[in-house]
Amino acid sequence: MTVFSVITLLGGLAFFLYGMHVMSSGLEKMSGSKLEKILKRATDNRFTALALGAGITIAIQSSSAMTVMLVGLVNSGIMKLGQTIGVIMGSNIGTTLTAWILSVAGIESDNIFVNLLKPENFAPIFALVGIIMVMMSKDKRKQDVGTIMLGFAVLMSGMTLMSDAMKPLADSPEFSSVLTSFYSLPLAPILGVAVGAIFTGIIQSSAASVGILQALSLTGNITFGMALPVIMGQNIGTCVTAIISSIGVNKNAKRVSVIHILFNLIGTAVFLILFYGLNLIFKFNFLNNAISPVGIAAVHSVFNIATTVILFPFAKSLEKMSTFIVRDSEHKEKYEFLDERLISTPSFAISECANRTVKMAEIARDTIKDAISLFEKYSTKKVDRILKNEDELDMYEDKLGTYLVKISSKEISDKDSRQISKMLHTIGDFERLGDHAVNILKSAQEVHEKGLSFSDKAKEDLHNLTNALFEILDLTYDSFSTNDVKKASSVEPLEQVIDRLVAEVKTSHISRLQTGECTIEMGFVLSDLLNNYERVSDHCSNIAVTLIEVEQGSYDTHSYLNSVKDMSDEGFNNEYRKYKNKYLS
Repeated sequence: MTVFSVITLLGGLAFFLYGMHVMSSGLEKMSGSKLEKILKRATDNRFTALALGAGITIAIQSSSAMTVMLVGLVNSGIMKLGQTIGVIMGSNIGTTLTAWILSVAGIESDNIFVNLLKPENFAPIFALVGIIMVMMSKDKRKQDVGTIMLGFAVLMSGMTLMSDAMKPLADSPEFSSVLTSFYSLPLAPILGVAVGAIFTGIIQSSAASVGILQALSLTGNITFGMALPVIMGQNIGTCVTAIISSIGVNKNAKRVSVIHILFNLIGTAVFLILFYGLNLIFKFNFLNNAISPVGIAAVHSVFNIATTVILFPFAKSLEKMSTFIVRDSEHKEKYEFLDERLISTPSFAISECANRTVKMAEIARDTIKDAISLFEKYSTKKVDRILKNEDELDMYEDKLGTYLVKISSKEISDKDSRQISKMLHTIGDFERLGDHAVNILKSAQEVHEKGLSFSDKAKEDLHNLTNALFEILDLTYDSFSTNDVKKASSVEPLEQVIDRLVAEVKTSHISRLQTGECTIEMGFVLSDLLNNYERVSDHCSNIAVTLIEVEQGSYDTHSYLNSVKDMSDEGFNNEYRKYKNKYLS
């Protein structure tokens, strides 16, 4: 084996890792947000969590990304520690798919269809189709599929390069001698585990490590006995990513990494003891047989499935062990609002931002309603809650805005980009609703402290206006939380009616001032209150318009508002008449 063979091997590894990265990113981009929602809903059941862990890892082709995501979700308080155990186990099973895909490199046949399965034959076809889809299609989803195909082609080309670099070793007596000497050592299995763990830990990819082993097996010098402990060690080595991801997180998130490590360490130890113990009794002759890429894929799958079957009933014990290793501290653990680790899988991060934004919308709506209710029954407890909510809304805007900007720098799909745009355009409006809630609270405080009171007619007018305002708040929240464009289109007609109502209440108030039915002091309070009511409905309109425009693939608020206000939109007119009849006399 020459220096050029080594360079080819390293170059093939580089192609392999890059192809895996491109393919994983593309797959995650297409399916990440959906999988994240399913993951959180269905992990209470351990069996379901196991299936999801395997499924998601197959979908995104990265057990490392899966682990990092779990650490981030637990660190943010989104998932509980116990929910992650089944997912971790399933992830180890899901990651074996890559080895099966790579195993086709060892297929030998004269059949043309069988030969098409070989990487050197089908990788160029994937590359050709992929580049056509990327360069010629205007559909972003088709471009993403093309990118995945290109990534896969690069990955398989890397595998071919590594295999070609290994071929000279087949006829090398020195290489055979080294392997024979290594295998004959008393602690060869343990040394094999160490080699697999260290190498995988260095390159931080079990898929690449298995791929190199499969390429090496094509020389015909690798036996089952040599490969088995190395495969076991690869599972341990992949825990390096989990260890790195647990730096700077809370204790529960650290325990996720500990469980991952314990699962692989205990699984390897149990498998080693059982297998080699049985070997002493039954003498497994196949251990001296040469192993093929298919054999490596089979061993990899059997080992991970067997480990999961053995340790699955002891999931609670693994959780207790992790709690014992990472002990609770005296002070209460803090959860990250949004963990930075989730950004490594942008679709997951965007989905969680969406959940937080919906929560922000709920807080904003309830805070406005609480502030208005102070005029009916003043409560210091409610005042404290309003002020606390307003601070929370400020925090939401600050952290969500910063986090979304960071995600937007990543490569994301058009759908995710629209989602980010929607959130960035609306979080400011939700925050401003909190400010107006405080303004309304101050008016209520003044009325309470000075013993003031609205006239009966003013109360009647405000009651009608308040009902309309509560409806637009509920309508805005419902449309935003469900992404319902139809509901959102009803907001602007109601906002127009509220503007009319505000104007009528102001006119009525002036009439009462002239007749002495209302004091100037209460007039100032009413004026401030009406201004805040009007501004609240304006922010609801902004949110609804954003929802509509972003969904349509554009963002031109003025254009939309001008189009509906020119009274040529029949849908707008019907909704306007409905609310006019309901609230305007």
